[in-house]
Amino acid sequence: MAVIDINADLGEGFGIWELGDDLALLDVITSANVACGFHAGDPLIMRRVCAAAVERGVTIGAQVSYRDLAGFGRREMDVAPPELTAEVLYQIAALDGIARTEGGRVAYVKPHGALYNRVARDDVQARAVADAVRAYDPSLPLLTLAGSAVRDVAEGLIVVAECFADRAYTPSGRLVSRREPGAVVHDRDAVVQRAVRMAVEGTVVSVDGGDVALDARSMCVHGDTPGAVELARSVRSALSEAGVALEPFA
Repeated sequence: MAVIDINADLGEGFGIWELGDDLALLDVITSANVACGFHAGDPLIMRRVCAAAVERGVTIGAQVSYRDLAGFGRREMDVAPPELTAEVLYQIAALDGIARTEGGRVAYVKPHGALYNRVARDDVQARAVADAVRAYDPSLPLLTLAGSAVRDVAEGLIVVAECFADRAYTPSGRLVSRREPGAVVHDRDAVVQRAVRMAVEGTVVSVDGGDVALDARSMCVHGDTPGAVELARSVRSALSEAGVALEPFA
């Protein structure tokens, strides 16, 4: 039987600004990537999401990013490795402290946005992120793109591959840049079909029509797109109907 985790990015509001329906998504997913305040989120939001996740038995992960509130963490930055390591360490520690006051804990780490894409191809930045995870708790899995450069530099760490039900893939297995048209798949039926194929067959169709092999243990559904909650529910339902077991990886 195929086994997959469903994760989503949560806590991405800031102050009075709200983004996505965190509570509704927590009823669908098995793992929550909680923003740690560098691209989105604030202490109050972090606490609310952690409390709700613990109440529902959803695994909590630290969604770490570049320090980029204005750009929502989607602007690529050249940050010196020691500084990047320290900033990722800061984010993990902050969220873990809040999660523990609510009866939970940070169980894994996932980079966000530009940092996620950068560490998939850049050994230096990937090593800086891995160093932060290792310094805080080497037992924490690092969630990253299948085929990411993180695997080559994360000595001693558990690296878990993920796939994206609603993102377009290049022939090399990378995500199509959000600057490109068609980077996000919005058609519900197409997303559902892709999700089932990813989980059952371990493949996805790239933008050129070819098959890309994936060895993913977790599947991301985005919470900041129109109709995100209903789409996530459809994905979960289709996976269950296909006989896929839904279980967190951490």
